[in-house]
Amino acid sequence: MAKDPGRVVIFDTTLRDGEQSPGASLNLEEKLAIAQQLARLGVDVIEAGFPFASQGDFAAVNRIAELVGGEDGPTICGLARASRDDIKACAEAVAPAPKKRIHTFIATSDIHLEHKLRKSREEVLKIVPEMVGYAKSLVDDVEFSCEDAARSDPSFLYEVIELAIASGAGTINIPDTVGYTTPSEFGELIAGIDENVSNIDEAILSVHGHNDLGLAVANFLEAVKNGARQLECTVNGIGERAGNASLEELVMALHVRRRYFNPFLGRDEASPTPLTAVRTEEITKTSRLVSNLTGMVVQPNKAIVGANAFAHESGIHQDGVLKNRLTYEIVDARTVGLSDNRISLGKLSGRSAVRARLEELGYDLNREDLNEAFARFKDLADRKRDITDRDLEAIVSEQVQQPEACFQLRLVQVSCGSALRPTATITLVNQDGHEETAVAVGTGPVDAVCRALDELAGQPNELIEFSVKSVTEGIDAMGEVTIRLRHQGKLYSGHSADTDVVVAAAQAYVNALNRLVAENGTKSLHPQRDIVPQEDSRPII
Repeated sequence: MAKDPGRVVIFDTTLRDGEQSPGASLNLEEKLAIAQQLARLGVDVIEAGFPFASQGDFAAVNRIAELVGGEDGPTICGLARASRDDIKACAEAVAPAPKKRIHTFIATSDIHLEHKLRKSREEVLKIVPEMVGYAKSLVDDVEFSCEDAARSDPSFLYEVIELAIASGAGTINIPDTVGYTTPSEFGELIAGIDENVSNIDEAILSVHGHNDLGLAVANFLEAVKNGARQLECTVNGIGERAGNASLEELVMALHVRRRYFNPFLGRDEASPTPLTAVRTEEITKTSRLVSNLTGMVVQPNKAIVGANAFAHESGIHQDGVLKNRLTYEIVDARTVGLSDNRISLGKLSGRSAVRARLEELGYDLNREDLNEAFARFKDLADRKRDITDRDLEAIVSEQVQQPEACFQLRLVQVSCGSALRPTATITLVNQDGHEETAVAVGTGPVDAVCRALDELAGQPNELIEFSVKSVTEGIDAMGEVTIRLRHQGKLYSGHSADTDVVVAAAQAYVNALNRLVAENGTKSLHPQRDIVPQEDSRPII
């Protein structure tokens, strides 16, 4: 990538930092589906994961590098701590991609040096050139991050950055790791780096930030004004704690306010050239795909992609919009791909028509998953007169969720009413093909279903979230259910949809249980918390 990209580079970390959201763990098929849609969206860089964390993460990054990172596609990036083992694993994982990047980092704030790394500044100054140089020997494109840069001593930060660039880093990332800064402070930090690092013109300045104070997007826009040319963000703003800077909000802010931002990129104010390479009409479908596969519901009042983002309840607003949309709308909903398409698919529609529409919505299913999705579509067409895109998304969203399910739901039957004790009969099929049935009584039909499933699965857990919402309007609308279970401090999510919300709840619970069983006993590293021993057994980070 050029040192001066002439625009704002969008670095998407949904599959890495976004996946660190509690309960948002994705399997390989889900990651691949999202990566393919991110490529359609037009992001410049996909941070596909943290290869050293686990075999699963390595395989996912490697598969994405092989299938998504084409010559004209995005750069495929992997995260690595400043450790030879991390960097080597990262290089191997991204190897199939024509355009590949290693993103390595080490903390630079005194609080991290003292309490996490237990290293001095001098030791960090020795590690940085060695590890960046090692990464550069494996790939041409290296990014270096100063973790917790926002709370680092600026003079030390300048020194570290200068060494990283001199050692081969073509991108320097400045993270607000804990979401601490305000826009003016973050702008000053970026401006200070631009002014005080002698070789900064040899690298692209990037920013990464969390939304703990709700300021991540504002901080990033201020950073752009002060020289940042890469923004690290996630779809729907998902991520650890309060999440990351939201991709859709950043892209649309730069789109809507292009005349304001153009001069900061050395352009004429009226220049019509887009500030990013993102295809905005793909934003809504990308948001929905990520929401469906992670089970993380987008809040209705979320900017750009929330259900209420283009809704008008006030009579005054409605009157103004009817006369001229510009009175109360600064974004045309069609710009972000929002439409209420009703597709002409029904009982007589063929598999190829369904597949074509699913591909337009961002789903690329294998033959087996397509057959199952088509069967569910036919079943829905028997029960529902009008099928919308949202219905299609709902019935297919779990197709890639459990590719090797330990349990399959065979039967759900409940009895309940004002004079009855809610009772559920559940039949599950295990991996050996054996059917087992359990009956349980609960405080309601869903509680009874969950109790019966727990008895059959034999996996102790705590139900911490149960949410249901309507996919579309009408008495025949499908209900989407999201369930989160906690087991040994870790969250597992399940998602399903059906015209019968009790059936949807049962399937969502089974999906969550399958995740729990699949991951139970496996260990994965957290790239910013865990310690990696070096050859001499001393922790590097």
